[in-house]
Amino acid sequence: MRVAPIKDAIVRLRHTTFDSIRYNEYIQAVGKSIQAEIRQTKPFTSLEDEALVALQRTADRLHWRLSEMLKAHGLSPTQYNALRILRGAGDEGRACSEIAERMINRDPDITRLVDRLERRGLVVRSREGRDRRVITTRITPAGLELLRALDGPVEEFNRKMLGPLGEQQLQTLILLLESAREQTK
Repeated sequence: MRVAPIKDAIVRLRHTTFDSIRYNEYIQAVGKSIQAEIRQTKPFTSLEDEALVALQRTADRLHWRLSEMLKAHGLSPTQYNALRILRGAGDEGRACSEIAERMINRDPDITRLVDRLERRGLVVRSREGRDRRVITTRITPAGLELLRALDGPVEEFNRKMLGPLGEQQLQTLILLLESAREQTK
């Protein structure tokens, strides 16, 4: 776990002398941004509340932009995620329950999601000889080709959306998000 660098940075910040006028201007500007964006007239009740709203708003915007990009290829973000999981599984494939465990966003009906991908010829399902109850899903050559065609545009999308943060801020963001996710376990 990489939380130690964050704790060290927080300790250093606590012992740093701030120009309180500039700090207060910064806090007011930052505090107003999400509040103004969602047209909230009352201040947030806590920093945690403000942070969660800002995180949800940002995640929603990024998800919407990704959805728009994938829509041109006839995929939703959840379908794209499932195809990537199956590409990573290789010839071994995955059962629906395994796909569900690995999904970024929970989908209550993975079976229906796989049905739609199968109808498009992007995946195939088969019963395994060892246990006939288990149905394994594998990505098809057409599914692999679609993902290969999307690799470049998705990489460019990621670079366009998050690249301006720079390597150091991205690493800090990843650490902060990992730390927040740890609280949800």
